[in-house]
Amino acid sequence: MFETLSRDTKNETVILSTGHRVELPLVTEARMTGVVLSADPLAARALLPDGLTPIRLTPGRAGVTFLCVEYHQIGRRGEIEPYNEFGVLVPATAGSGPPPYASILTHGVSGYVWYLPVTTEPAKALGVDVWGYPKEVGDITHVDRGSERRTTVTVNDQRVIDITIPRPPTFEQTRSSVSYTIKDGRVLREALTLDGDVGFWPYSRVTYSLGDHPRGRQLKSLDLGDRALLRFAADAEFVIGAGEPIESH
Repeated sequence: MFETLSRDTKNETVILSTGHRVELPLVTEARMTGVVLSADPLAARALLPDGLTPIRLTPGRAGVTFLCVEYHQIGRRGEIEPYNEFGVLVPATAGSGPPPYASILTHGVSGYVWYLPVTTEPAKALGVDVWGYPKEVGDITHVDRGSERRTTVTVNDQRVIDITIPRPPTFEQTRSSVSYTIKDGRVLREALTLDGDVGFWPYSRVTYSLGDHPRGRQLKSLDLGDRALLRFAADAEFVIGAGEPIESH
């Protein structure tokens, strides 16, 4: 468990189970690529906790987002060493009714964080202790070839995914989104902000293959699309807010 050291109206300092101290909201510098793929809505709903419902991104289809992240700095003073990360998110919103329609551009990179392997133990502790992110330690490599980035994820000697994403053009902008997690039995909502070079491109190609890791096998059951509804990239400051119970919103 982590310990809260101080709190005011804007910032909170905590000690992680590893002994690292971090300040919330957490300010990071990161390079990202990602894609949003269409998914079977019933299968997507089955990945969500009570209190969340999947968003319909196209008629009759929900979505799944793959997010490949290379953190260069974590914390304003680099409190955590740089690490790599791979995220699987289900675009979702609070509620339990029929899946609502929503824009891919505004909601494609928001959602429930279903799986989040990272490359170091401090990175795992950071996510688990503070927000309840479903992190485990694995091997994540990013290889750039021209405008493309290839990411390979292996956990417990089992391949999760191999994915190559062409980076879209980027320009300086600020984007806000949210993530949802479960911590201590409660669904939390985290405000996210990207500030830097960010770009999006709809309906385009992406190459990926899922492995035999249990999470990879489960992703195969979601009837994922073979083209990206959206691909995106960022070289930006990435800020993660403290988690707040969804019932408070």
